Amino acid sequence: MSKPKIITRNASRQAFLTGILVPMIAMAVFVSRVAAQDISSHHHADASSDSVNSNPETTQDWAKDRLSKSPRHREWVKVKNGNREVNSFVVYPEVSKKATAVVVIHEIFGMSDWVQQLTDELAEAGYIAIAPDLLSGMGPKGGGTSDFNSNSVRQAVDALPPDQITGDLNAVADYVSKLPGANGKVVVAGFCWGGSQTFSFATNRASLKAAFVFYGAPPANNAQGQTFAIDKVALGRIKAPVYGFYAGNDMRVDATVPPTVDAMKELKKTFDPITYEGAGHGFMRAGEPNSPEPQPPVAKGDAAADKKAAEDYQKALTAYKANRRARDDAWVRWKAILIKL
Repeated sequence: MSKPKIITRNASRQAFLTGILVPMIAMAVFVSRVAAQDISSHHHADASSDSVNSNPETTQDWAKDRLSKSPRHREWVKVKNGNREVNSFVVYPEVSKKATAVVVIHEIFGMSDWVQQLTDELAEAGYIAIAPDLLSGMGPKGGGTSDFNSNSVRQAVDALPPDQITGDLNAVADYVSKLPGANGKVVVAGFCWGGSQTFSFATNRASLKAAFVFYGAPPANNAQGQTFAIDKVALGRIKAPVYGFYAGNDMRVDATVPPTVDAMKELKKTFDPITYEGAGHGFMRAGEPNSPEPQPPVAKGDAAADKKAAEDYQKALTAYKANRRARDDAWVRWKAILIKL
């Protein structure tokens, strides 16, 4: 049972590769709760109506461009969960052996271009990756993420019924585990809201081989607005090891890590968190190499305004570089764990 670890900005990769990990400082814990089986149809990813959206947090041209150049086979499938059809993006690896499957749980922004790109990156690493749009059928036009704008998509995701989420994820996991090219092993990984849902799904599916929580909180049982309290009954159901990936500049989520370590240790469960110093919440997306780097401002001739613009640029550049390092180091760690499963 590992203690929480911090990867420093200047030696993050060396620290991970050599196993020199610094204990994380205990934090105050007064934070609010952070919150198929059958295919009925399928088509190539580029034909999906849910892949294009005017929402800037859902549409990333740089991710779409990278995905368009991928040589891997990808498709959309409709996975059945009772009367629901969960539109899910699947990418297949180019491998000679049956592969482990990764269920990818999207951010609170829904099915974004970046989520699809990351799903392809997992396939590039040798895994069958499937990302369900958990807003499938929930849109005002009967569609999924693409039916919502930047404000309503967050509200819609946040309002999804927990039992429906679990049912959708179980259906997707059942489906992908039975694909001809799958070896039957299923892991789950999620980001932001999806990171919290990953932790919750680990409490509801005992057959998972691992859970990868990216800047997400554990299940909690406090009422909204009340002091954060971990749901130890839920954590007690976890069978799979849980690996955490956290950002140093993300106290909202980071404050939940020490009590989670304590609770998982008490319950004799495996929880192995690492915090990447200098990174911000969402570093896996913000740190993508193809994500545009901040550009220096053009002087306007107003000394005060130019000074502020220059300072803002330096802050943005520092954050970009820290997120890039964290993203790269997290991928190294993630793939090192996956290959051992």
